[in-house]
Amino acid sequence: MYIKNLSLINFKNYQQAEFEFDEGVNCFVGKNGSGKTNILDAVHYLSMCKSYLNPVDKQNINFGEHFFVIQGNWEENSQETEIYCGVKAGHKKIIKKNKVEYDRLADHIGLFPTVMISPYDRDLIAEGSEVRRKFMDGIISQFDRSYLDLLIRYTKILAQRNALLKHFYDNGFFERENLDVWDEQLIPVGQEIHAKRTQFITDFLPIFNYYYNYIGEENELVEIEYKSQLNEYSFADLLASSRKRDAQSLFTTTGIHKDDLIFTIKKNAIKKFGSQGQQKSFIIALRLAQFDCLAKNLNKKPVLMLDDIFDKLDSFRVQKLTALVSQNIFGQVLITDTDIDRVKSLFQEIDVKFNLFSIDEITQKEEIYE
Repeated sequence: MYIKNLSLINFKNYQQAEFEFDEGVNCFVGKNGSGKTNILDAVHYLSMCKSYLNPVDKQNINFGEHFFVIQGNWEENSQETEIYCGVKAGHKKIIKKNKVEYDRLADHIGLFPTVMISPYDRDLIAEGSEVRRKFMDGIISQFDRSYLDLLIRYTKILAQRNALLKHFYDNGFFERENLDVWDEQLIPVGQEIHAKRTQFITDFLPIFNYYYNYIGEENELVEIEYKSQLNEYSFADLLASSRKRDAQSLFTTTGIHKDDLIFTIKKNAIKKFGSQGQQKSFIIALRLAQFDCLAKNLNKKPVLMLDDIFDKLDSFRVQKLTALVSQNIFGQVLITDTDIDRVKSLFQEIDVKFNLFSIDEITQKEEIYE
């Protein structure tokens, strides 16, 4: 599976642009701020119905305009599929597959998978638990449609339970029976999500360990621990014991919405004790394991997008990544970089054909290198 072409209208810094891609390696080279990453982000929109970088759709509209349109054709098993994404300020986002609009955007997730490795991925280590939960949920949701439905349902029930807690506070009373109604709905959904997350981490960890030791310069003990209150207590007991605290806080303080992934190296938190190189290896291994996990469960290779990472990695890790490309581990690869000579040298050295786009603001030139 790969994306054949891409058309942009009023998307970020592009008023209008069109690209034709090769099914192998495609490199976008230009100065910082020229719009290289925006091309990858447009592909992410066509895959996940949202931006990788900015979750507020209207903020991705070209300055001074009122809408943007992204269109692209994906090819899989000699069949072509057109995907359309349209955003107009003040209106609902529209996603179409072969000119037919989706009733639910969730039905699109997982059909055209992508994996992005970006400097922004450092947030997986540096930021709070929500970022890591989204990482985990984003992977599982692409190959398990029931999981995405469970997440949507859990979020809606949780919102109703929180609204009821606030209603109690605003009106100066507390009715346990009314809260029980929402608890009875929340508990089975939360338990099923917890079970699926537990199984995912069990399957994911060996793949992650393999890639970490491949990318890193030495074998080190790295672990991912799934931290959840449901690991030790039943969800029903947790909700029952936290009712007083929930009533005071005006929101639900226990549940799978508090889960986290704990990243460690040699039994210590990598955020505090991992070197810069170790943290980079950790993040790259997370994304490569994500690629493998999706490829296995979806029976198709995602499009791999490498955003400006050659400038952020040492030569050892760059060589390891390009070696994987030369071994045809991946399918289509989209790469951004600031140094045209570096890109040419890297791929000519491993004898890999690549498509080179020279980005200069809204213009692009294309060359084929064999």
